Amino acid sequence: MQAAAELSTEAFGPGIPLVIDSSAWNRQSEPNVRPAWHATNDAGLLVSCPASSLEILAAAGNESQREIVDGALAALPQAPITASVCRAALGALRDLGARRRLPAPDYLIAAAAAERGFGVLHADRHFDLLATALDFESVRLPE
Repeated sequence: MQAAAELSTEAFGPGIPLVIDSSAWNRQSEPNVRPAWHATNDAGLLVSCPASSLEILAAAGNESQREIVDGALAALPQAPITASVCRAALGALRDLGARRRLPAPDYLIAAAAAERGFGVLHADRHFDLLATALDFESVRLPE
């Protein structure tokens, strides 16, 4: 196992903006994630969108925490949920069919990223599957 000082300080992904999923947000302070998270943020590559913000803020423990998190998310570049994002999300749902039931916000997060040529930073398999139906880079956090 690598010592904390030896962990990579390179940004996540291929150098494109990455929309943050709640699964990644919730792991940002883990020792094996924190250095690359900070590098990605320092490079200006972390992006929020309303669907991911809703997921993250809904899980905040109390009003004080929600205000802090809301401010942090609002300070990031945004990938808005537009009518074309909604159409793309619905198209992905149809394309994937019954192969897997995924959370509705994940379709929107993926479609918002795809519309802008961004990736999605996450820690679950949903986005790997969504990347087969939408054109975006799926960037999974290390285990």
